[in-house]
Amino acid sequence: VQLQASGGGLVQAGGSLRLSCRAPGVRFSVSHFKWYRQARGKQRELVASIDARGTVKYGDFVKGRFTISTNNAENVVTLQMNSLQPQDTAVYYCHSDRYYYRASFYSMPLWGQGTLVTVSS
Repeated sequence: VQLQASGGGLVQAGGSLRLSCRAPGVRFSVSHFKWYRQARGKQRELVASIDARGTVKYGDFVKGRFTISTNNAENVVTLQMNSLQPQDTAVYYCHSDRYYYRASFYSMPLWGQGTLVTVSS
């Protein structure tokens, strides 16, 4: 099973981007997902998480600008990012440590390949 992230790109400060993460074969309705990011020279940090009940959490730096959501019908988790700032520049990673795949639950960490978000000032 693989997580496939997409949607990164170059945007001006104040702009928006929408990241998507797909995982063919995973039942999204009973799985948990997170978005992390890692800026150059910095540690990876948690951006947002959503569990199977729809409970969401965000990093303190998000401050209401980002929204994580899942579309169970389309098997995709998205991160809508608004009011982007240069300090949001990073590689964003989709992650799951609790997912349902081929009739079984797995807790083995699963990472997507990362998608680069660059915010210019």
